[in-house]
Amino acid sequence: MRLQVVEPRRLYRQIADQIRTLIGNGEVAPGARLPAERDLARQLGVSRPSLREALIALEVEGLLDVRVGSGIYVSQADGRGRAAEIAGASGPFEVIRARWMIEGECAALAARNGSPAQLRAVRKAHADLQKEAKRHHNPLDADRAFHVRIAEATGNSALELVVQTLWDQRVGPLYRALELKLEYPAMAGETIDEHEAVARAILDRDPAAARAAMRRHMDMTKKRYSKDWKEAGK
Repeated sequence: MRLQVVEPRRLYRQIADQIRTLIGNGEVAPGARLPAERDLARQLGVSRPSLREALIALEVEGLLDVRVGSGIYVSQADGRGRAAEIAGASGPFEVIRARWMIEGECAALAARNGSPAQLRAVRKAHADLQKEAKRHHNPLDADRAFHVRIAEATGNSALELVVQTLWDQRVGPLYRALELKLEYPAMAGETIDEHEAVARAILDRDPAAARAAMRRHMDMTKKRYSKDWKEAGK
């Protein structure tokens, strides 16, 4: 099986295209197991997060079956059914990188510019998130509300719209498919502490601390999503 090195500037779609072509040309038969994630990343000359985005996209399309604890297998499906559905979707790590940049500044602006009413809304959203986290290991609605309240507190409606759009990607098919590979309950305590740090800094009106806390939250999110899939042969 021959693979070409992918230029680092390219997105996960170009990685997926190479693997899709190999499957389409019959170089990898249905049911066959692909090399381990680490080996694929090395052959392609890309980071494992970028490769992981591509693998998840191909799994959502129906071309691959990523089995945690076993490996990456070519599916029997031809993959054409859902390709159009995810064509415009951002990769999970693309979303995390964008959120690091944008939501870090939103947190700083909220701490600096938020009105008393807006900060009360942030406080309530954080309390709601903590409450929901005790009932559900992945309270997406409450999580989204917390981040949107922060964006609202910036006083910039364009930033609010951007954060909402990022969250539309956050709950999209690629992001959700990646989450299914993770041990989410084990990560719940970490995210609670990270959100607490963000809320505290904003309510203390400390822009630098708010920015740092939000960026750390995104850094930790990337680290959790980059965690090994307990894949055989990794």
